[in-house]
Amino acid sequence: MSGLIGKKIGMTSIFDENGKNIPCTVIQAGPCVVTQVRTTEVDGYEALQLGFDDKEEKRANKAELGHAKKAGVAPQKKVVEFQGFEEGFKLGDAITVEHFAEGEFVDVSATSKGKGFQGVVKRHGFGGVGQATHGQHNRLRAPGSVGASSYPSRVFKGMRMAGRTGGSKVTVQNLRVLKVVADKNLLVVKGCVPGHKNAYVIIEK
Repeated sequence: MSGLIGKKIGMTSIFDENGKNIPCTVIQAGPCVVTQVRTTEVDGYEALQLGFDDKEEKRANKAELGHAKKAGVAPQKKVVEFQGFEEGFKLGDAITVEHFAEGEFVDVSATSKGKGFQGVVKRHGFGGVGQATHGQHNRLRAPGSVGASSYPSRVFKGMRMAGRTGGSKVTVQNLRVLKVVADKNLLVVKGCVPGHKNAYVIIEK
């Protein structure tokens, strides 16, 4: 799927034509520069490698500097490959937020907020042991039994337990594009997207 790299600005809400208040996320989408063009003859598939957010040259290693120099652009902080672009882009071309149109549906991927080590109630939505009375002692948010004794004498793989939560790649699908602000490179999508403020996001359509 074709798309762009962006940065999550934050959340707000807007009113539609019926007066309904819609929660939405503002994303700075692009401009992205083409840093490499994959072709069937050389690479075996068609794709565009896009870069977003210029990086200072002193912060880039020699491999990144050489890669950017070949495209005639500055080193980029975030580089992602996209397939499905129909237009013929060349090295160094810029792709703006006008790649999207209002009313379209997009998929947004990002790394979710890390929440550290969490218990089963927060991590998996468990209800706790049941009630606070009838002899329960500090067991309100406990996981309960994790397996039988004599058979199978082990804990099944995938058993939902406490552990490190968040900080993983999450994709939210079918978010409607509410507004495209071309002069400020802003994309307003309905609902929420994963990640903290200023997190890099990948928008695909």
